Amino acid sequence: MTNFSELNITESTLRSLKRMGFEEATPIQEGTVKFALEGRDIIGQAQTGTGKTAAFGIPLIEKIEPSNPNIQGLIIAPTRELAIQVSEELYKIGYDKRVKILSVYGGQDIGRQIRALKNKPQIIVGTPGRIIDHINRKTLKLENVQTLILDEADEMLNMGFIDDINAILEYVPKERQTLLFSATMPPAIRKIATNFMNDPEEVKIKSKEMTVENIDQYFVKSQEKEKFDILSRLLNVHQPELAIIFGRTKRRVDELSQALSLRGYLAEGIHGDLSQAKRMSVLRQFKENKIDILVATDVAARGLDISGVTHVYNFDIPQDPESYVHRIGRTGRAGKSGLAVTFVTPREMGYLRIVEETTKKRMTPLRPPTESEALAGQQQTSMETLVEIVQANDLGDYRIFANELLENYDAVDLVAAAIKFMTKEPDDTPVTISEERPLPMRKERSSSSRSGGGRREGGRRDFGRGGRSSGGGRRESGRRDGARREGGRREGDRRRGTTTRTRRED
Repeated sequence: MTNFSELNITESTLRSLKRMGFEEATPIQEGTVKFALEGRDIIGQAQTGTGKTAAFGIPLIEKIEPSNPNIQGLIIAPTRELAIQVSEELYKIGYDKRVKILSVYGGQDIGRQIRALKNKPQIIVGTPGRIIDHINRKTLKLENVQTLILDEADEMLNMGFIDDINAILEYVPKERQTLLFSATMPPAIRKIATNFMNDPEEVKIKSKEMTVENIDQYFVKSQEKEKFDILSRLLNVHQPELAIIFGRTKRRVDELSQALSLRGYLAEGIHGDLSQAKRMSVLRQFKENKIDILVATDVAARGLDISGVTHVYNFDIPQDPESYVHRIGRTGRAGKSGLAVTFVTPREMGYLRIVEETTKKRMTPLRPPTESEALAGQQQTSMETLVEIVQANDLGDYRIFANELLENYDAVDLVAAAIKFMTKEPDDTPVTISEERPLPMRKERSSSSRSGGGRREGGRRDFGRGGRSSGGGRRESGRRDGARREGGRREGDRRRGTTTRTRRED
């Protein structure tokens, strides 16, 4: 893979990328950055999760002139969640260059957006309906736009935004650079490329085979408030040598790592807000086995080269199958087996189905251990450790003390005391874990939905002791959730068969 330092990127952008933890470019980033910096129009065909936001974000930030107060870049995205996500990543990429970015979307007070537009942002990220609304109000002037980016163009087509996009393009200068990204290339998207792009370079990234061999995969269906105690009991039973726990947000990672530490686990968290020095320090401790558990966001875990991970726990299920495969791929390496457990709230069961259909693997439902079973797991570990010490036959003078004790105490009582001393009994120290909103509801097909909202007949396993089963099929459809009125149209509710992308770290 290519390092970003090899892509002719300015020092300020490289500093920002380093702070974000980005070192090596993904294939879509390498191809896009190279051609975009040459001023070429680009058609990028890549799935979500391949790093396409940075792929167009890096050359866009490179092209922005900080001293020019006009809007120089326009990004059109299908949903407000994606618009927020893109603007957040662009802010991070352009931080050292002090680029001003604004997202405009339905569901937010338009007066607030109008006031923000008066602060002279240089990049606008917005949804089609709200961009049209601002154009009609004459609060958004696009005559100085030099770079236009259409993100998830096929999604916008499916949601009925094609007319809005065509209308917006009439307000953007003909002399500009255009980047279009789409997972698929239906005729209507090809038509946009033909009509509005100038000899575009195509950067096509094949979707990786979503293989997850050597990894036993389980899911635990639980309410949000139950997840941490279940996680603690699973850790006590599984006794992972090295484990990674994935959380959806930076707050989640901070709270989880702190709560685990309070309960006596050797845990540290990493996310995008940590300094590079702190991040490297945590990773070094993890690699040197000074901590047993690494809690991370997807962004922080990107590009990590860590061997020996035995368990991965998805405290929050990711919304993209690619992210799931990337996460659990941290274990089961070099021919060794691994174990992955994903927590799913009842509202998120549809996302579990999408992951299964992408990976062609059915996850095994897992019955969480009870407190007494978790204690038994710890006791078993202590007993095994005691046996290993005896078998090492390196007791020396300790046998003298043992004989003294045996003169006054029963041998069984003494061994029981040793096991008790070595056992980490379940800890009920109060911890604070803020509840995160679940991902938007995905409806499951009634023909193949899980009995009881998530249980499969005859397939349940205890504590992750069991094999794998396979399954696959079509992606199910469900109505896009949480849509709001925007400029007389429903933003995010123009079709059936998709779900809203939630705000996430990228």
